Amino acid sequence: MVAGTIRTTASETIWPRALEDEGAIASLAADVAALVGPGDLVTLSGGLGAGKTAFARALIRILTGEQDIEVPSPTFTLMQIYEGLNFPIVHADFYRIEKPRDLIELGFDEACDGALVLVEWPERAGDLLDAGRLDIELKLDRDKDPGYRAVTLTGSGAFATRLARAKAIHELLDRSGWSGAERSFMQGDASARSYERLLKHDGQSAILMISPPRPDGPPLRYGKSYSAIAKLAEDIRPFIAVGQGLHEQGLSAPEIHAFDLAAGLAVIEDLGSEPITSESGIIEDRYAVALAALAHLHGANLSDTLPVDGKETYRIPVYDVDALSIEVELLLDWYLPYIACAQVASGAKATFVNLWRHAVQTILAARPTWTLRDYHSPNLLWLAERQGIAGVGIIDFQDCVLGHAAYDVVSLLQDARVDVPQEVELKLLAQYARLRREEDAGFDTAGFARAYAILGAQRATKILGIFARLDERDKKPQYLVHLPRIERYLANNLGHPALTELKLWYEEHLPRLFVAAP
Repeated sequence: MVAGTIRTTASETIWPRALEDEGAIASLAADVAALVGPGDLVTLSGGLGAGKTAFARALIRILTGEQDIEVPSPTFTLMQIYEGLNFPIVHADFYRIEKPRDLIELGFDEACDGALVLVEWPERAGDLLDAGRLDIELKLDRDKDPGYRAVTLTGSGAFATRLARAKAIHELLDRSGWSGAERSFMQGDASARSYERLLKHDGQSAILMISPPRPDGPPLRYGKSYSAIAKLAEDIRPFIAVGQGLHEQGLSAPEIHAFDLAAGLAVIEDLGSEPITSESGIIEDRYAVALAALAHLHGANLSDTLPVDGKETYRIPVYDVDALSIEVELLLDWYLPYIACAQVASGAKATFVNLWRHAVQTILAARPTWTLRDYHSPNLLWLAERQGIAGVGIIDFQDCVLGHAAYDVVSLLQDARVDVPQEVELKLLAQYARLRREEDAGFDTAGFARAYAILGAQRATKILGIFARLDERDKKPQYLVHLPRIERYLANNLGHPALTELKLWYEEHLPRLFVAAP
């Protein structure tokens, strides 16, 4: 199957392809199956015998999971309805439609509600069909092999972006040697990124990472969006640069096989799926290795500028006062309204922000290091075949900043998803301090403990806001189960003398923290 040159406008993407034989129709159907969902419209154009029904049959068999299902042409029945694995599928043929209004009398709209709709001979429906759709035009070429078809895919409206991404994925997989691999969706976390596992017939596997450029949000202050102030990755470049940098430090970030910076795509090493936890909780030995990896990283001389490819470099941003303080405001914007169904008065909000800005300012003079920001159990994998600090796979680091070493230690030992017993936390903290002192006799243990408490409280405050937002805005209530654990972390961290004034604020406005805390 040969790909042509893509052409994209603001509302339309056109992708010519050449199907060399009948078998290529099934490959095209597999590509389209990854694009479509309930409520989508796919129209099939072309003359008699062009292969419209053959394509529809291949697509329906993929989406139903039944490779032997009968898919006859609906020329005489007009519509056939199939129960797909995830949504119903309506296969329609308008060849015998005399007037577009006939569709209304047939109840076509009602039949299509919530379904993927495949329509042959769509031109007979006039302007009744949605303009936002995927059109697939198939043409025979009498001068070529009988199985050859020239195909043009045209994505209109919302399908324009989807089709452009599909084209970019197709080209990346072809370029990296993974074009024939089986693709399976992988369940993600709270991120907007998505992942697919690629599996070849010989058992080799890799991961397709889909991380399109982040659309900039509305300006909040200084003319900047939240993501710009908080120093969140805007595209895939930080992942590529920091991943290669971690490799050079001897850590197990995924090897990057190929990438497309403009489309936000990468084919990366598959580090497996074995976590550093078990069903019963943390596995202390694995956490110890993860902590040793951090101690190694924090003791290294690290550059703030990393190569992306042969043409450009990436400068790691600083985790500054503005970034740290805007994150804690998520508690005011999302968590407090969730808990108390009320907003905080402007004076109390200003006091909260000022107290936090002062608290984090006191720790920023320390020597900065790479702060990965999400160094916790969902993003760490156990690689039993690798030795030493390489035994922990790190898969999330694109939001890396230059910050205090304590931040990632907090992320690990005050894990938002799983309980870390306090005695284990203290034991591992002592191990981290020992490893740092072995490399640097001047390591400031007391200063690190102070920063650990401040950043632990900052991170817990931020996460309470994020998890409340995931429920309220993003309709992901599964994160609410972790709130009591994070509240305990926050209350414990606020007990440090460096946070006395902030603790008074929390006691007044969030007394539940201290009632629930052990």
